[in-house]
Amino acid sequence: MHLAYPAVLSALLFCTGLYGVLARRNAILVLMSVELMLNAVNLNLVAFDVWLSRTAEETLHSGQALTLFTIAVAAAEIGIGLAIVLAVYRNRGTSDIDRLRDTAEGHGPETDAPDSDASATKAAAEKAEATA
Repeated sequence: MHLAYPAVLSALLFCTGLYGVLARRNAILVLMSVELMLNAVNLNLVAFDVWLSRTAEETLHSGQALTLFTIAVAAAEIGIGLAIVLAVYRNRGTSDIDRLRDTAEGHGPETDAPDSDASATKAAAEKAEATA
């Protein structure tokens, strides 16, 4: 078998995963797309290892060993990633990436209005005048 076949398949898988990462809004689908990209890399590693082992006298199978490490990293990544997505979903009620913002910056669903701080201080001032 030629090296071109797995390389083309790997490139198609990687491009599909890249499209999924860039176009999807659901966090779980983004994680699945990252897994697809990692599997494309694994396919490339194994294909090049087989191709290079034919030419080399010593077969160390370093591509296959790297693939095992990549699979281990991917398993850890998907476990931690799903835990984070589930925690965010429990707290926010959505896993839509566009709706999730960093809470450290003070952006949230209740402060999306640009003049919410001004209206809150205005309401507090009116309340103070009414009680005085």
